[in-house]
Amino acid sequence: MKRIESALRTYAAGFPEAWPDEPWEGDPVYKVGKKIFVFFGHRDADHIGLTVKLPESGEFALTLPFTSVPGYGLGRGGWVTASFGPGDEVPTDILKDWIDESYRTIAPKKLVRLLDDDQ
Repeated sequence: MKRIESALRTYAAGFPEAWPDEPWEGDPVYKVGKKIFVFFGHRDADHIGLTVKLPESGEFALTLPFTSVPGYGLGRGGWVTASFGPGDEVPTDILKDWIDESYRTIAPKKLVRLLDDDQ
């Protein structure tokens, strides 16, 4: 699980001007500017999870068995949490797509254009 989480964090760090932060001890996030686009949350070696903002795919995402509406009012804002434990298959391609959607939602348009220019 740690290898998968590490790969997802590396992916998040690869977006323009993305940077890691830990505003709450043990709960790493990635930000663009001052805004969080992915929460990785506090997990142990056998569990991983993330929370992302999904205005386009959130409704569908919440139909999947490994997702839930996050607390603290984030669900009203279109955020979705995905959690995995021992033995769970982690759909890394889907999670990367969600990190991308979340980044594009949160990031300034000039940074999103940089992503589109690279394609």
